[in-house]
Amino acid sequence: MALFQEVSKQSSLHPKPEGLVLQYGTAGFRTKAKHLDHIMFRMGLLATLRSKQTKATIGVMVTASHNPEEDNGVKLIDPMGEMLKPLWESYATQLANAEQGDLLPTLKDVINKEAIDMNQEANVFVGKDTRYVKNCSFLTQKNYGLVTTPQLHYMVCCQNTQGKYGEATVEGYYRKLSKAFIQLTKNASNRTDDQKHLCVDGANGIGALKVREMESHLQRELQISLFNDGSKGKLNHQCGADFVKVQQKPPTGIKVSPGERCCSFDGDADRIVYYFTDSDGTFHLLDGDKMATLISTFLKELLTQVGLDLKIAVVQTAYANGSSTHYLEDTMKVLPVRCTKTGVKHLHHAAQEFDIGVYFEANGHGTVLFSQAAEEKIQQLLEDSNINDKQKRAALLLQNTVNIINQTVGDAISDMLLIEAILAIKGMTVQQWDAIYRDLPNRQLKVKVSDRRVIDTTDAERRAVSPAGLQEAIDSTVKKYTQARSFVRPSGTEDVVRVYTEADTQENADALAHEVSLAVFKLAGGVGDEPKPMK
Repeated sequence: MALFQEVSKQSSLHPKPEGLVLQYGTAGFRTKAKHLDHIMFRMGLLATLRSKQTKATIGVMVTASHNPEEDNGVKLIDPMGEMLKPLWESYATQLANAEQGDLLPTLKDVINKEAIDMNQEANVFVGKDTRYVKNCSFLTQKNYGLVTTPQLHYMVCCQNTQGKYGEATVEGYYRKLSKAFIQLTKNASNRTDDQKHLCVDGANGIGALKVREMESHLQRELQISLFNDGSKGKLNHQCGADFVKVQQKPPTGIKVSPGERCCSFDGDADRIVYYFTDSDGTFHLLDGDKMATLISTFLKELLTQVGLDLKIAVVQTAYANGSSTHYLEDTMKVLPVRCTKTGVKHLHHAAQEFDIGVYFEANGHGTVLFSQAAEEKIQQLLEDSNINDKQKRAALLLQNTVNIINQTVGDAISDMLLIEAILAIKGMTVQQWDAIYRDLPNRQLKVKVSDRRVIDTTDAERRAVSPAGLQEAIDSTVKKYTQARSFVRPSGTEDVVRVYTEADTQENADALAHEVSLAVFKLAGGVGDEPKPMK
């Protein structure tokens, strides 16, 4: 067939580096940009096949998110703006690692297994962040150029819902979110310019460009001071959500006064964290746990006011701080709090089981999902002439909250607008938000092992079932400390075991982490030097 001959000819112009093996994960493919030419070409082919198979538009996003500037990556977006199905992740891995002579048989194998009609029209949306791309060999109908990752997810969903979710343009995205934000903040009384002000660290990435573009739509209801806007600094270098979360300090290039509300995006603007520095110079981080708590509390209050019996849940991973879980379960009575395995796709899937599912990873990646039934009930309430003014106000707030949220994926811009609106409506300062609960001191460590597969876990990765004796050792060690817990899990990418601990003091969290690391080293085949106590 002429088509396959052309594919073979074009593929030879994008050869796979010898010996390179890559795995398609939650974030797609990520590695040094110089190794990705063949991947870009082959993912264009796979996106075309996926589009033909689903008879829908598929997205291809070129980004390496929070990775250093010299890295790049690519991931595919399924029809409803969600992540690629696991089976197709395996196809992506097979296609990426096929040697030149095996490329056509691998493609034909996918076509046969999925019974793909090659005469079916294909439609692919492509977007990229601010990283340099030498060659994007995509068979594409629409190239959006520079967009955030969540914007491309949003536009794929808009296209495949025939506009029901919104208009499949960047301007349409700005208009929908801004309109909802302005409607929400009308419910905030007497906001001063200081209260409307927010410092934003754009990580020298695409989020900075897009916030700048969106500003005029917000009609000065949010007044942004933008730092690390890409005009001089390097992408993600000593800035961005990941840097702030890991280093527990403000990014470089940002000037803030004590008590000033700040947030940081990551490189492709699908993560966000908030923070401030108090008058003593102490840094306070408000991560995904704090955001999930604020959002779920707000939604629960609105549901109570309108009298809607909808099942709301917060979905967390084992890395969620224990204080947030206790606050949600014991103080707010937001039940259930569901714990899943680490990884956005697990959180998203679990959140879909509820009328309203709020999920955030501690790193600041998260969103809120509303079931179709929940959205319909909110709409019916607004059309009900028998509800009182208080119920009507709460129902309108719920409707605009639905509209401000990008339900397809974690979205730093959407999450920022939602947080800002909630703080304004509740008349809360960032300090009051932070004081909702106090995070338990914690520590994360890595232990090198000869084979990470010796560790097997259960209970959403909170308990180890192998090797023998490891969980018993962890349990007996945890009992020696106050308000303590610990879990271990294998890395998804390297031969290391990740150790997490919490306790009543940082000193105890560090001591517990050292003891658990020693147990992992001894029982799970540690390599190199024995873990040393924290200094």
